[in-house]
Amino acid sequence: MAESSTRTVRVRYYAAAAEAAGRTEETVDLAGSTVGDLKVHLRARYGAPMSTVLARASFLVDSRVTREDARPLGATVDVLPPFAGG
Repeated sequence: MAESSTRTVRVRYYAAAAEAAGRTEETVDLAGSTVGDLKVHLRARYGAPMSTVLARASFLVDSRVTREDARPLGATVDVLPPFAGG
């Protein structure tokens, strides 16, 4: 029988995402393999402040920026909230 789809992902937070998480980086064990799965996990872990950030955030996965929930995760994902002036 197949193993669980749990994977370990390094998540780096910037600006408002770091503030919502209370840290700039962490390693999470994630039951899933997409950006959408990561968003569900982060909302459950950090609540309303992170939900607000994730509603407008982009994600850097394998050097590609995405906002697509179906995008498969890489080993490292950067959570990029909108930045002032850019």
